[in-house]
Amino acid sequence: MEFPSLKSWFEGAEHYPFIIAGPCSAESEEQVLAIAAFLKSTGNVNIFRAGVWKPRTRPGTFNGVGVKALKWLQRVQSEYNLRVTVEVASPKHIEACLKHGVDVLWLGARTVSNPFSVEEISEALRGIDIPVLIKNPLNPDIDLWQGAVERIHAAGIKRIAAVHRGFSPFERTLYRNMPKWEIPIELRQRIQNLPLICDPSHISGRADLVPGISQKALDLTMDGLMIEVHSHPSEALSDSAQQLNFDQFSSLMATLIIRQPTIDDKGFLNQLEELRNQIDSIDFQLIELVASRMNISKNMGEYKFKNNVAVLQIERWLEILRTRTDHGTLLNMEPAFIERLMTLLHQESIRIQTTILDNLKTSGDNWSEE
Repeated sequence: MEFPSLKSWFEGAEHYPFIIAGPCSAESEEQVLAIAAFLKSTGNVNIFRAGVWKPRTRPGTFNGVGVKALKWLQRVQSEYNLRVTVEVASPKHIEACLKHGVDVLWLGARTVSNPFSVEEISEALRGIDIPVLIKNPLNPDIDLWQGAVERIHAAGIKRIAAVHRGFSPFERTLYRNMPKWEIPIELRQRIQNLPLICDPSHISGRADLVPGISQKALDLTMDGLMIEVHSHPSEALSDSAQQLNFDQFSSLMATLIIRQPTIDDKGFLNQLEELRNQIDSIDFQLIELVASRMNISKNMGEYKFKNNVAVLQIERWLEILRTRTDHGTLLNMEPAFIERLMTLLHQESIRIQTTILDNLKTSGDNWSEE
């Protein structure tokens, strides 16, 4: 598969990085135009983004204003000479966007997670020449992401870019969505000329974390950023915590360190640096998982105290050692290494539980009172 670079998508897309910015949701005509006026004044923005249809996780929340917002985006195009992009999740959305002259379409994580939806959209796009952005699926499934790219490309769409927005965590982490940088790196290795954009807003979930994620993406020589910007984030009707205000966006643009990608590395770092970044990503995930395990150990210590149970349960420890070593062996890992690793984790768990019991005894709590 061949994909044209972002620089060739349209006039004015030559500078790096490629910036897509705008509010999470188009809430009112006044709000959309105010944000567009600011973003145009910065001279940094290639495309203005705004959610028109908002697929929310739970009912009863703001679902977007729908088709009437497309008329507001037409004013953004005509009055501020900004191209606009909108998320689509059905053929009806595509029809409405084309009718109103939307420049770029994007497929959200929920849509990409469902191959039936992607297939339906790809058929609706057949024969249409329009750029399409494809976000990663909700879960870390690189085949789903690659499959969405392949389906849209098979429909005749050539101007395609993947958007890395992180993956839904199965437990609480620092970020709203786990970056798992190794997955977009792997996608770029599978489809080497595919443009890759990072969405630091959805990864971060917090405005103060957006700069760090943005810089990381550029350090990995991703082609651009998709950033949520709002005139008054605290009043936003969706995802208020992750949207930058005007001052924050200006500061971000001024402080980003731009390392121009070269022809030799084809927009990416050398192989060693790629591998190091994959290790970094996995290490941070490991630390977060270990922290979760230790929090459970803390809860177990409190439970054991209240029920007058000894901290060390030798039968349970032997079971853990056996089952984890067996599982590691199936994954071609050395049994001795697994044993050392589990011993370290078990020792820390015992230390935490013992500390909990000592503290509770010192405080005078009695396990039988409840």
